[in-house]
Amino acid sequence: MADTRPSAGASTGTPAAAPVVVPDAPPAPRLTSPQRRGTSVAANLALALVGVAFLVPLAWILLASVDPAATVSVSVPTRPTLEHFSTVLTYDLTFLPLWNSLVVSGGAALVTVVVATLAAYPLSRYRMRFNRSFMYVILFGSCLPITAIMVPVYALFVALGMLDSLLGTVLFLAATSLPMAVWMLKNFMDGVPVSLEEAAWVDGASAMSALRRIVVPLMRPGIAVVFIFVFTQAWGNFFVPFVLLLDPAKQPAAVSIFTFFGTQGAIAYGQLAAFSVLYATPVLALYLVVQRLAGGSFALAGSVKG
Repeated sequence: MADTRPSAGASTGTPAAAPVVVPDAPPAPRLTSPQRRGTSVAANLALALVGVAFLVPLAWILLASVDPAATVSVSVPTRPTLEHFSTVLTYDLTFLPLWNSLVVSGGAALVTVVVATLAAYPLSRYRMRFNRSFMYVILFGSCLPITAIMVPVYALFVALGMLDSLLGTVLFLAATSLPMAVWMLKNFMDGVPVSLEEAAWVDGASAMSALRRIVVPLMRPGIAVVFIFVFTQAWGNFFVPFVLLLDPAKQPAAVSIFTFFGTQGAIAYGQLAAFSVLYATPVLALYLVVQRLAGGSFALAGSVKG
């Protein structure tokens, strides 16, 4: 039986469809980027001015501390000496004020971190009707000027018998730093997944146990930031200890630094610069220690399987 199927390439009576040729798309127009040379130069000049504004006082402190004839101007000493450091390194002049500063600043930072963590936990984990309003009230409390509330605070300290008390000064500094600390720790705590606490609750842990064992270790960088923030604020605070502490033996270094300002405008520039170097050293050391102990920014890496 003969095969009647048309062979390949044979004509079937229907014209073959011509291949469709798609024209190449026109190239996308290239946008010329604007010239940023002027903007870059202006930004670099602004950064240079800011850097000079910070470096000149630091240069004066470092150079004047080893200059035997230190003045208010910045100059390189011809014969550097450590005489100013040997003069200020005494118990009454340096060591006792620095110890008082450590007690006041460290106590205020520790109390603030503990209380702010306990206050930020329910604000972060529970949804209440007045949650947002309460947070705005806390933020408003951090904006109050300290000079506006010192008069009633002074009267309150006199009535409570807490005037000239290191403990009272620590509690007041902690209270003034608490609003901002609560706001910051609440934001840090929001980044800790609730599923980790739920897993701990399933294993029988209480809310406080989960906070202590799960939440706090995971937000160590945030706690370190708040601790350093409160510590530096209290370390450089002059007004509050000056008003609340009357005994010179209890005053911190921020107040005792005025001993280098004599009468009739006489200022011991070299001793003032040497004391300033010693005064700034504990804060730098604390920053380095806390940065090392707080852990990296990948504390939550791998904690939640998503």
